[in-house]
Amino acid sequence: MPELPEVETTMRGIAPYLQDARVIDVTVRQPHLRWPIPPALPKLLHGQTIRGVRRRAKYLLIAFDQGTLILHLGMSGSLRILAHGTPPQKHDHFDLLLDDGQLLRLRDPRRFGAVLWHEGDGSGHPLLANLGPEPLGQEFDAAYLYRATRARNTAIKPALMDNHLVVGVGNIYANESLFRAGIRPQRVAHQLTRPRSAALVQAIREVLGEAIELGGSTLRDFVHSDGSSGYFQQHYFVYGRTGEPCRRCGTPIKRIVQGQRASFYCPHCQR
Repeated sequence: MPELPEVETTMRGIAPYLQDARVIDVTVRQPHLRWPIPPALPKLLHGQTIRGVRRRAKYLLIAFDQGTLILHLGMSGSLRILAHGTPPQKHDHFDLLLDDGQLLRLRDPRRFGAVLWHEGDGSGHPLLANLGPEPLGQEFDAAYLYRATRARNTAIKPALMDNHLVVGVGNIYANESLFRAGIRPQRVAHQLTRPRSAALVQAIREVLGEAIELGGSTLRDFVHSDGSSGYFQQHYFVYGRTGEPCRRCGTPIKRIVQGQRASFYCPHCQR
């Protein structure tokens, strides 16, 4: 599914078009996504002005004076800025028509995305209220990661994918960050030393930052808000490279399964 860099890229792509725009119409073609789209949403949004767009974990939050529209791309969703009158296609489920003649359109073939409404700034919504810190934020540092892993007996790879520990570090970027930090994915989380915690935090920041700069990864149906695809997948060191030589040492990359997710690592470079 689209991970944090893809969602961040989408947010940056749509934000300039939405800021201070007024919603003049809402079209719901398919109300049954992961959760039902609130039936009153078209009436709630009509005439409201967008005050800001931000990302929290893998959620996009569009702020209005009277609440927050919460969007999630699910497994195959994408958001596009299009001209008014652009004919909808089969999987185009939701439109926001803006007063400048453009529209924001959600396309979601698998219908695992979400369009929700929350009265307030969105942080109190049940889906967001108990999330961990942002991996690129100041709260996520070596001291935090060291403290947060002391009581964790799980392997570090699935621990990183737990949104209560840190948000938005999905499967691809957990694999790549652990490689960069020289840590095997099966190492028990509470075994992280302070230096290794610092190395892992730095690796996560670098990997996510580079992925955002390169526009995320092309996975299944993911495209940016302008329809282009990401290119970070061309820079993978371990993800999806089972049996291929490590780009650093030449050792064949190994694959294991952790929590029903594939993990990839170099047995020489990662300890």
